[in-house]
Amino acid sequence: MKVGLISDVHANLPALEAVLADLPDVDRTVCAGDVVGYNPWPAACVDRIRSVASVTVRGNHDRMVDTPHRYVHNEMAHAGLEYAEETLSTEQREWLRTRPERVTVADGAYLLTHSHPDPKRRDSYVYPEGFADLRPHLEEYDGLILGHTHIQHGTTVDGRVVVNPGSVGQPRDGDPEAAYAVLDTAEHTVELRRTAYDIDRVKRKIATEGLPTETGERLAQGR
Repeated sequence: MKVGLISDVHANLPALEAVLADLPDVDRTVCAGDVVGYNPWPAACVDRIRSVASVTVRGNHDRMVDTPHRYVHNEMAHAGLEYAEETLSTEQREWLRTRPERVTVADGAYLLTHSHPDPKRRDSYVYPEGFADLRPHLEEYDGLILGHTHIQHGTTVDGRVVVNPGSVGQPRDGDPEAAYAVLDTAEHTVELRRTAYDIDRVKRKIATEGLPTETGERLAQGR
């Protein structure tokens, strides 16, 4: 089975559209969370993810859309969440609210979560150098899919795949192109992929909607 892996869309519709156009034939697509936040298309991205992803887990921004004040210390995150709260429908917010924190995919072979797989460490960042430390959480699975850091990376730990497909809508690994991945569950391999999108379109929309200028500026720098 081939599975398209997307994560951290963050309300960036042009990036999501580019990824879906670039995505090769897969048997299904899954989303590792944070559909909303930062950028100015939360409603459109929720609808698009609902139409293409067979399963979506809840990210920290998805969880905080009803309580944006919790991110008041971060101007860009706070503004994006306030915008999402104002523009998402009640039904869309309920859909985000009811996404699971973690699920298995590929007939239970792979664990999909947004951040650290230990529920007690929810919202903890797992950077590439920490993938080997996830051994205790891999024993029951062929692999683990996670997001949250916006840094694309894939490897094997004791023969098991660990992959962060990177961020569709706000890469932070120095590459501004939208990131995603394709997992082959039969071969236990993952292909990391990138595609360009119209960043200027996002910056114009950010300005129109009154979101922080830096939200758009950082996209061109991949940070």
